[in-house]
Amino acid sequence: MIQPRVLFYVQHLLGIGHLARASRIATALADDGFDILVVTGGAPVAGFPAPGLKTLTLPPVVSGDEGFSGLTDLNGNPVDDAFKEKRRQMLLQTVDDFQPDIVIIEAFPFGRRQMRFELIPLLEKVAALAPKPLLVASVRDILQERTKPGRNEETVDLVENFFDLVMVHGDPSFATIGQTFPLARVIESKVAYTGLVAAPPPAVTSEHFDVLVSAGGGAAGGDLVASALAAAGMLAGNLKWCLITGPNLPKPDFEAAVAGAPSNLTISRFRVDFASLLTGCRLSVSQAGYNTVCDVLRARCRSLLVPFAAGGETEQTFRAERLERMRLASVLTERDLTPPALAQAVERALTAASPDTPALDLDGAKGSAKVLRKLLKSSNLTIKPSRSA
Repeated sequence: MIQPRVLFYVQHLLGIGHLARASRIATALADDGFDILVVTGGAPVAGFPAPGLKTLTLPPVVSGDEGFSGLTDLNGNPVDDAFKEKRRQMLLQTVDDFQPDIVIIEAFPFGRRQMRFELIPLLEKVAALAPKPLLVASVRDILQERTKPGRNEETVDLVENFFDLVMVHGDPSFATIGQTFPLARVIESKVAYTGLVAAPPPAVTSEHFDVLVSAGGGAAGGDLVASALAAAGMLAGNLKWCLITGPNLPKPDFEAAVAGAPSNLTISRFRVDFASLLTGCRLSVSQAGYNTVCDVLRARCRSLLVPFAAGGETEQTFRAERLERMRLASVLTERDLTPPALAQAVERALTAASPDTPALDLDGAKGSAKVLRKLLKSSNLTIKPSRSA
């Protein structure tokens, strides 16, 4: 069997959402018969990419702060030109070695501008190859809105000159790319929606909590963690709480949280069964990241969202407000987040009616495979036999 070769580049800088979504898509592509290599370049995260996938890890970089204003290595040192050159050459050599039929770049050119030092050379290399691999952007449905003049025009220019397809991982009945990217109409012919990339339906848990609080990756969830600890104490009563801080919460903050946890609260850094835990909770309290929201929608549980908004971030707020209008969640803004405000919001949410069943396409991982198969068929690209064939 001839397997189309796919090189999938994903760079996570702060949280783990980009990596988790890419891992789900890559797994679906592998299941559909693609020969896939996932290229990562962020801090290691247990379980991602998924076991069984072929991977290449570039020298890791992370964001220097929540505003994504700089890149550092894992020790907090700013990366220099030599570090960047090493990554760039590794990435370009991988293209030569793997000889992909399709190159997928997660987020760029709609995000990840910090990685232009290696991604622009990657675009140029792909464009110069004969036969030329298909080049695909993999983006979530709701984008960070850009305020700097010329940024959107630059994105359109890159899409028009280099990319064959923009895969939007969303259901257009929930959000379209044009709602957060004002020039979407210019690239409309290259856009295809895959559905929301949710994990498969989880096993129903036997472990039950009244309130399940999760802080995503944890790097930007410190305020939610601190407020949840205090709110759990205020609402002790018979309520049973579980707090998942995220693997990237700084160690001193995690140790302080454990030391200060009230008796009615169970605390963990990470739970591999998080999606299953949602099926047994009365209320989920979380930020409004893409993957967490997909897990909540799968579980159909009550949801209180505290969208991340530091550094001018708009994406989570847009998603949370949209879900609130659809009666699928309630919202407490990060600006209004205090222990008393969180306690009051939790009390209200616990007594609210159960959310409506979401009529949204949550099978975007499989949808991505379908979109790429359609692209291959329309391109008439001759697929080279896999080296493992």
